[in-house]
Amino acid sequence: MTKLAFSTNAFKKFSLPEAIKLIGQTRLNDTVGQSGYQGVEIMCDRPHAYPPDLNEQTIGEIKKTLAENKLAISNLNTFMLCAIGDFHHPSWIEPDPAERQKRVRHTIDCIHLAEKLGVPTISTEPGGPKTPDDRQASLEIFRNELEKVIPVAEQKKVKILIEPEPELLIEYSGQLEEFLTWFQTPALGINFDLGHFYCLGEDPAELIKHWGDRIDHIHLEDIAADRKHHHLIPGLGAIDFKSIFQALKEIDYQDWITVELYPYQDNPTEAAQQAMEFLTTELNGLNG
Repeated sequence: MTKLAFSTNAFKKFSLPEAIKLIGQTRLNDTVGQSGYQGVEIMCDRPHAYPPDLNEQTIGEIKKTLAENKLAISNLNTFMLCAIGDFHHPSWIEPDPAERQKRVRHTIDCIHLAEKLGVPTISTEPGGPKTPDDRQASLEIFRNELEKVIPVAEQKKVKILIEPEPELLIEYSGQLEEFLTWFQTPALGINFDLGHFYCLGEDPAELIKHWGDRIDHIHLEDIAADRKHHHLIPGLGAIDFKSIFQALKEIDYQDWITVELYPYQDNPTEAAQQAMEFLTTELNGLNG
């Protein structure tokens, strides 16, 4: 059965324990009892779980808070690095090798954190923002930097999930497929952000059926009909979620779907509640 989680990156005005508690308290009354999110995706950036800020005690407190709220971790989101840069920097393809090394170091730190928390996946950016430079050269740089972290991921049995995004080096599904053929490792996979593909004019439902069990984790949000890259609460945009959930049913997807609504910093609990109500109705309709 598909498992629903909510990303803590909508709760940047709260500490990580507070975010976990608020997500755990998001409940939906139904005829059987009460249901809610089963998991959280943890943002590996300040103010939540930036690895240099953590120690064994704080990691233990994260585990304790999760257990108290009956939540699992769906994924570690290592995409943003605002603690030392911004939403997209330092990236894998910075011109300065020292800046690229910061991304490498962060990813290795997050792999170690994933092992300590018992999380099988971390998600990362698809290279970084596009530049006027030669695209093939940027892809080679991305490949070379990834090869520095893959041995650690293989050793720790943590999978690094690449997340295509509009205006970044790898945007389209075909670009990611081609890039992944460069590697022969079980340590790389796909973080399928359905809104990102919708922004680019691709059909998320058809891609789900195309990729099937190669999808390791899903980010879910709605997007307006103009396909502008702005995450909306599911049901407020133009994405056809019925076709998406039908496609997930066809491939028998059993892993996590994480709702990612980071633009809702001022009202994350309301956004989480509204998203849950919409998605539960959609899923019940499919199962009914």
